[in-house]
Amino acid sequence: MTSVLYDAPGPRAKRRNVLLSVVFFVLLALLLWWVWQTMDDKGQLEWSLWKPFTTSQAWTTYLLPGLADTLKAAALAMVIALPLGAVLGIARMSDHRWVRIPSGAVVEFFRAIPVLLLMLFANEFYVRSTGIPSDERPLYAVVTGLVLYNASVLAEVVRAGILSLPKGQSEAAMAIGLRKGQTMSSILLPQAVTAMLPAIVSQLVVIVKDTALGGVMLGFTELLNTRSTLAANYANVIPSFIVVAVIFIVLNFILTSFASWLERRLRRSKRSTGAVLGADKVDDVNAAEVGGTYGAGAGGSI
Repeated sequence: MTSVLYDAPGPRAKRRNVLLSVVFFVLLALLLWWVWQTMDDKGQLEWSLWKPFTTSQAWTTYLLPGLADTLKAAALAMVIALPLGAVLGIARMSDHRWVRIPSGAVVEFFRAIPVLLLMLFANEFYVRSTGIPSDERPLYAVVTGLVLYNASVLAEVVRAGILSLPKGQSEAAMAIGLRKGQTMSSILLPQAVTAMLPAIVSQLVVIVKDTALGGVMLGFTELLNTRSTLAANYANVIPSFIVVAVIFIVLNFILTSFASWLERRLRRSKRSTGAVLGADKVDDVNAAEVGGTYGAGAGGSI
């Protein structure tokens, strides 16, 4: 039996797949056991190291304020980078050279620079050229670096999503007299959103994680930065890293789960006609169709 992408496995292939799966899970269990034993030998599983996370002080003083700053910087970067990336991506497909070439240069330039360098450059700019208070400057620098880099990446995502659509969509829009701007906003972008959504969500996850770079280099009080202060006070470096890693995993899982739900909803909405008819309307439509059938029959007999 053959599917679209691959040949369905036969009996030998199924046995081989089961064997490989068993071997993989056995090796994974051995790895986890080795990690557990190593941490136990080093004293990293002692209750005194994990006890601070059961009290409210560790959360309200360190982790929750750091998480709030992480979410604040990520949210600001997302809100600015998404529309800016869409504008740059559409501008790269413009028919006008004076729009297409500068937008392409901006995208290629900022996409080629590491986001950490962009944060450092932005911080120096704000230090030398603005009057932003020193306690707020790291947030501005982190958001600026994230916006410049991720807007450039999202611009390519938008451009690729639009170009992936069948050419007949644009040709049909031109055939009914729509201008290019109307075609882009009414036909191409709404269809491309579903195709672009997984890549966009992946980039949003990157934004959330890259806020930690500001804590390392700029002293931005995000989650990873406040973790170091917590670990210094309670002398629990490894447990604090594990707790922060779990927080990031949960946060990004919520984000990807929401995106998956939104993608399913968009696909379902595209399959429907968008029209909801009541019982009386259905009867009227059926009566009109029946009348039209009899009228056509009568006209044919005449």
